[in-house]
Amino acid sequence: MEEISVKRAKEIAEEKRLHPGIIKGTEVVQFTKGGNPRVNIISWDRFEDLLKKRKLKIMESNGYMKIFAK
Repeated sequence: MEEISVKRAKEIAEEKRLHPGIIKGTEVVQFTKGGNPRVNIISWDRFEDLLKKRKLKIMESNGYMKIFAK
């Protein structure tokens, strides 16, 4: 896996019809297709702010993305 930018993550997410999301009542961020009542879709700006605030990075391998602590 390699670290990717939010810009690259957005490109991959658009291809896979994913959105940035946050688990309700937390600051846990993830990618979501929507439809899960426990996950709110958020803006890419808020997603990026939360990544910075929580010191997280996006890792990618073959189009599969995962969020990790730095």
